[in-house]
Amino acid sequence: MKLIFATNNPHKVEEMQAAIGGEIELYSLRQAGIDIEIPEPHDSLEANALEKSTTIFNLLNCDCFSDDTGLEVESLNAEPGVKSARYAGEGKNFEDNIDKLLLNLEVYTNRRARFRTVISLIWKAEKYQFEGICEGYIEKCRHGSKGFGYDTVFVPDGSDKTFGEMSLEEKNSFSHRKKAVTQLVAFLQQEAGENKIN
Repeated sequence: MKLIFATNNPHKVEEMQAAIGGEIELYSLRQAGIDIEIPEPHDSLEANALEKSTTIFNLLNCDCFSDDTGLEVESLNAEPGVKSARYAGEGKNFEDNIDKLLLNLEVYTNRRARFRTVISLIWKAEKYQFEGICEGYIEKCRHGSKGFGYDTVFVPDGSDKTFGEMSLEEKNSFSHRKKAVTQLVAFLQQEAGENKIN
């Protein structure tokens, strides 16, 4: 089974492919011949994910899905949230984003946070959404060099390591994205009927 994943982020494609497994082959936008930057103008993850999947469906008229993920920090009133990728500016520089996050958290003792992923699937022209949440906290400095985004400062509940210190397999045992993908795959399994996806 082939699905277009409405992203050009190779880290996201790798992580999502590992979470889904080999029965579904993912195509990035570039692999599908699409080279555009889809806007994320909305104030919710749900609306931004839907914007991306709808844009690709309207262009290609085929099954596709997208995701939008935000880091929501309790002491910062759920910031950076929907603005996670652009927290420090439109350049989407995650080192700058982390610097700003750590600076803003300096005055707080509560460092509780969660990653939340929303997947928007368009399947046979119908729209579906799936959500995954990973609770944890923000470290005071970076640890590790793996992953992307805020991974080097986020420690999930049940671990003493940041995502940046984990292998992809370890991260997927906690990951918000993996939880949303599990729901996506369960839906596709049901749809596939006898040709089940494992």
